[in-house]
Amino acid sequence: MDLMFLVFILLKGPRYSLRCCTNGQVRPGTIVRDEAGRVVGDLSSEGAMFVAARGGAGGRGNKFFLTDTQQAPDIAEFGAIGESRVYSLEVRSMAHVGLIGFPNAGKSTLLRALTRARPTVAPYPFTTLRPHIGMVPYDDYEQVAIADLPGLIPGSHKNYGLGVQFLQHAERCRCLLFLLDGASEPLQQLRALEHELRMYSAALAKRPRLLVLNKLDLGGVAGRLHKLRPFGDAVAVSAKCGTNLAQLLRLIRAMYDAGGR
Repeated sequence: MDLMFLVFILLKGPRYSLRCCTNGQVRPGTIVRDEAGRVVGDLSSEGAMFVAARGGAGGRGNKFFLTDTQQAPDIAEFGAIGESRVYSLEVRSMAHVGLIGFPNAGKSTLLRALTRARPTVAPYPFTTLRPHIGMVPYDDYEQVAIADLPGLIPGSHKNYGLGVQFLQHAERCRCLLFLLDGASEPLQQLRALEHELRMYSAALAKRPRLLVLNKLDLGGVAGRLHKLRPFGDAVAVSAKCGTNLAQLLRLIRAMYDAGGR
């Protein structure tokens, strides 16, 4: 996807600040904001183009001043000054599937079990401070990108914890996988997660989703799965032991084929 930019890149979280000049490429799903934060370009499809700034008219070179008596003129004119703009690029589409859950629900452990990504795993909250993305290859050579997102807590839509930053990451995923901690009450977790997404964006709360009850290796977890089935497709797994991961991968692929591409 072509974009008229000189790539002086300054990384600021999920955004890149650029100053203009030549051709550059960005991934589909990128939006362009000006210095005031207004969206001035939406590169949603392959081949879309955005003209960031126009160059000035070129000046007359020494050949223009060539005469019969002056065969090698050493005079030329400067061209007009072109436009100068500063933009921020924001990638709207980060992954096909985003892992949503409370801290220590097992999101990083699940991503390590499903992909070759190696996010940090530790027994304390907010181990993941930025998204980690892993790829799941299927037998038909289709690949599904899964993102391990920072943990959500009640009040995130009010910017508690990682707050709006977390929800912006979730907004860049086409499907959501709610990972619920089987060691506590999963239905309460689901309602809290749904509330935070709904308060941030009604459209985000309506995206395709899959409910996953983690920590099946603990006693009594399997009996809690029936509480989740009325709210959508649900499966119980153990990310630590690898239990039911094959079934989870089939459900992820079905969700991807149904509208998460």
